Amino acid sequence: MTMHRRRFLTNMGLGLTGMATLGALAACEGNADEDGPTGEGTPSAPSDSAPSGRSAVIVVGAGISGLAAARHLADKGKDVLVLEARNRIGGRIWTSEQWAGTPVDLGASWIHGVDKNPITDLAAKAGARTVTTNADSATEYVASGRQADNAAEQSIQRWRKATTQALASNQDQNDDQKDTSVRSVVELALNWPSLSNDDRSLVSFALNDYEHEYAGGVNDMSGLFFDNGANIKGRDVLFPGGYHQITDLLAKGLSVRTEHVVRQIDWNSGGVTVTTDKGAFQGDHVVVTLPLGVLQSGAVKFGPGLPADKRTAIDKLGMGLLNKCYLRFPKVFWADTDWLMYAPSLDKYGQWEQWINVNRAVGQPVLLGFNAADFGRTIEGWSDAQIVASAMDTLKTIYGGGIPQPTDFQITRWASDPYARGSYSFYKVGSTPAMRDQLAARIGDRVHFAGEATHRDSSATVHGAYLSGIRAAKEIAG
Repeated sequence: MTMHRRRFLTNMGLGLTGMATLGALAACEGNADEDGPTGEGTPSAPSDSAPSGRSAVIVVGAGISGLAAARHLADKGKDVLVLEARNRIGGRIWTSEQWAGTPVDLGASWIHGVDKNPITDLAAKAGARTVTTNADSATEYVASGRQADNAAEQSIQRWRKATTQALASNQDQNDDQKDTSVRSVVELALNWPSLSNDDRSLVSFALNDYEHEYAGGVNDMSGLFFDNGANIKGRDVLFPGGYHQITDLLAKGLSVRTEHVVRQIDWNSGGVTVTTDKGAFQGDHVVVTLPLGVLQSGAVKFGPGLPADKRTAIDKLGMGLLNKCYLRFPKVFWADTDWLMYAPSLDKYGQWEQWINVNRAVGQPVLLGFNAADFGRTIEGWSDAQIVASAMDTLKTIYGGGIPQPTDFQITRWASDPYARGSYSFYKVGSTPAMRDQLAARIGDRVHFAGEATHRDSSATVHGAYLSGIRAAKEIAG
C-alpha cells in the first residue's frame, strides 16, 4: 500500500468552517472563514504598514520555502523582508486550533520519510513531538460496507499489483516517450472492456490511490512521469501539536509583513520592485515562492516578462487538489488502525475512499476524510452540510446507521483559495521533469524562484519546498 507517501496537502483552507453542532449548519452553509490562526510568536507587521527603505532581498510568500530562504539569508547577515498575502505565516502549512486542545493540520500533515530529512532536524530543534503512521496499518471495506475478507483482500491486492505493473511496464518499455494518462495506460494494459463491473471497481480503487498520492486526476496524470522523484526513506510521522511548530521556528525574528497581496514584480539592472495592494517595495533581489496554481492564474504580473521556457513549465505542469474533512465525534466507533480504506461501487469513484484515524495520533475521537482530484474539486461547490452528509453516508454504509452524528467539523476548499489555487503540483500529461528545473531557474541575478513545484527530486513535499528555499537563498548569498 502506497498512499500518502509523498503527500504535501496544502495551503490555507479557504472555506474552512466549523460549528459547535451540526444543528447550526442550515444557518451557516457557505460561511467561509478565510482567516487562519497564527502560531504564537509569529512575526508580522500591521496590514496598513507603509513601505520604507530598501531591502537586500524581498521574499514573496511566507510558506516554508519563503521562510527557509529568509532564514538562511538573515543568518548570513542579509536584510530580508517577507511579504505575505494572508494574515498568517505558513502558506501551505496551516494548523487550526479551533478545537481547544486538539490542533489539526489543514495543510501539510506529514514528514514523509524521516531519514536524512531536513524537517526531521527542524522538528528536533523545535522540540515538536511526532507520531508514526503506518501505511500497512489499514482496515479495508468493500462497496457494501462489510470489512474485506480474505478473498476480497486478495482481489484488492491482485488489482493493485496489476495496476502498478501496468504503469511500471509503460515506463520501462516506452522508448519513444509517447505520454498518455495513467488511466489510459492501465485500461489498455488490463483490457478494460473485458473486465466485470466488480473488477473495474477494484481497479478504480487502485487508481484512486494515485490521485490521493499525487493530487492529480488519473485522466490528466502523466503515465511516464507521475512518480518521478527521489525515493523516500524512513517512517512517515505526524505532529500531534501541529506543523506550525516548524514554520514558527523558522520565522522567529524575521521581518514579515502579512496582508500584503503582491500584484506585480518588476526588475532591471538596478534592482527589483515588488508592488502590493499596500504599496511598492524596493530591493536588490526577490525570491518568488508563489504556488504553481497562482503562477498559472496570472494574478501576479512580471515585468519585463518571464522567459518562454518558464512560461511553458508553468502552463504544462499540473496543480493538483486534495481536500480534507475533519469530523469530531462524541466517541470512537471505528477500527483501531491508522487507515480506513473504502472501495466504493464504480458509480461512486473517488468518493471518501481514504480516511485517517486521528484518534490514534491525538487521543481524540476525530476522523479525517480525504477527497482528491475531480471529486475533491466537485465538492468545493457544495455546502458544508452537503459535504458532511456525504461523508456520513459512507461512514454509515461501513459502520451502520446507528453511529453518532459529528459534533463539529472542519473542511478545506483548496482550489478556491486565491493564494494557492490547488494543493500541490503533479506531472500532467505532456510535462517533464526538466520543466521543474525551468520553473526553478533564476532570471539574471535578480529574480529567484522557490516552492515545492520547483524541486525536481521532492516536489509535493514539505522538505522539497524547504530545500528549494535554501537553494534560492544560496543563489544570492551562498
